[in-house]
This record gives sequence, structure tokens and C-alpha cells, in this order.
Amino acid sequence: MNPSDEVCVDLMRQIRTSSQLHQAWVMQLWQTGDGPHPAAVMLLSEIDRHGELRLSELAKLRMVDISVVSRQIGQLASFGLVERRPSPEDGRVTLVTVSDKGHQHLERWRQLHVDFVRNALADWDEAELEDLAGRLRAVNDDLRAMVGAQAPNQERPATRGKTG
Repeated sequence: MNPSDEVCVDLMRQIRTSSQLHQAWVMQLWQTGDGPHPAAVMLLSEIDRHGELRLSELAKLRMVDISVVSRQIGQLASFGLVERRPSPEDGRVTLVTVSDKGHQHLERWRQLHVDFVRNALADWDEAELEDLAGRLRAVNDDLRAMVGAQAPNQERPATRGKTG
């Protein structure tokens, strides 16, 4: 049986609200610091997750135009968070990787995110959070498939839908 229109709308509303709340927190944090824009830090995280990449591969992963990626890579490079080098196969192509300073920056952001979620969801137990993360991963995988986007390297949970 297909879900009702109301359930579909509510789910998308809740997903959007979570994203907006996260974005508001990130922007508050960024405005008190002196690092690159949070969108550039998310790109840095993609590079860290996937390893050395071409700018075109990053644009595809982030679902943005290559000019956006190029601008963000320039910002990350100005802070010393990435290293660039020509591709050995084609010297016209630039490959980027996370620098040592970039790894330190990502670890700081990671800990800030962990603390934010841990404090906000302090009343949830580990199993509830694992279940929620698995369900959201499945939702994102299915939504990604509908838009034809390349999925990041992650395993799909064994169970989907309602459990128990």
C-alpha cells in the first residue's frame, strides 16, 4: 500500500526542517570563527571520505556545477586545507586531496557536530539513534535513486521500513 499524500508531505517537511535547523546551527558556529564557509568544509569532508579526486568528480558527488567546486577548492586552498596536483594521466586535470591541516580542521568540525547531536538528543538511547540513522540512510538512498544521483560509498542497512 502506498503512503498517503499527508504522510509524504509530513516526511519531506520534517526532513527539510532538520536540514534547516542543522544549517542554522552551522551558520551560527561559522560566524563566530575564522575558517572557510561551511559549504567548503562539506566539500572537504567529501574529499576526505573519497580520497584524491578530480574537480569534476567532486561536482558530481555534490550535485553542483564545477564552477562552485572550483571556487570552494580555491577557498580551501587559501586556508591550507587541501593540496592540489596535476593528474599524472592528464596534466590539464587537477587532483585534490586533504592536507594535514585539513584533517585537523575536519576533526574539529566533526567533534563540534558530535557534541551538538549528543547534547540535543541526550534523552535518546544508542539503539534509537542507530535505528533513526539507518532509516534516514534508507530514505536518502531511495530519494537519491529517484533523482539519479550517485550514492556515496556506504552500505545499505539490512532492514527497511517498520520493524518489530
